[in-house]
Amino acid sequence: MRKNIVIVALAFLTGCKSLNSTQKGTGIGVAGGAAAGAAIGKLTGNNTAIGALIGAAVGGSAGYLIGRHMDKQAEELKQAIPDATVERVGEGINLTFNSGLLFKLNSAELSNEAKQELDKVAGILSKYDDTQILLEGHTDDTGSDEYNMKLSERRARAVSSYLESRNLPASRLNTKWYGESQPKFPNDSEANREKNRRVELAIYANEEMKKDAEKGELK
Repeated sequence: MRKNIVIVALAFLTGCKSLNSTQKGTGIGVAGGAAAGAAIGKLTGNNTAIGALIGAAVGGSAGYLIGRHMDKQAEELKQAIPDATVERVGEGINLTFNSGLLFKLNSAELSNEAKQELDKVAGILSKYDDTQILLEGHTDDTGSDEYNMKLSERRARAVSSYLESRNLPASRLNTKWYGESQPKFPNDSEANREKNRRVELAIYANEEMKKDAEKGELK
């Protein structure tokens, strides 16, 4: 079974350029839900945010409706926060902030500009209240493993706490931190290290949205 899942995952990764976002969500859900998420997570550098999005997929016609619903939310996020990276993945959304946009070097205190950006994010997430949010903190490899783990925790918690202060229920937020263990790029230049210092959000359907989609009632 695992071998079949990996084959499907590879097919998705190599063929996704020919699919639109909604079609990607449908295909991944059919590929096997959480198991496919684990396989694709390994193939994409063990990125847990991406793996969570793939694992949350339900597929089929319900997945199609969820994907279409997420398309609208992703577009609003792109327009509201152009300095962040917003990508549709499976039936969810991957939103990535470069930590330099949120924090000063070696600090976990949110800047005023960061708070303004997070206000916009909170407003959109509150509007689409049928989603769950996985929030992750990451660093580059500068400094010790222990220091980086603690820094990624403090930054992830700072963003999570601020979103809660903007009336996002704690029950919607799942906060994790990984230090330097999940680089998106090789830590071989300052430009790449800057990209690895990031706070990442995975936005995916909650159980209520999934049920509505399965009944064909999701608009």
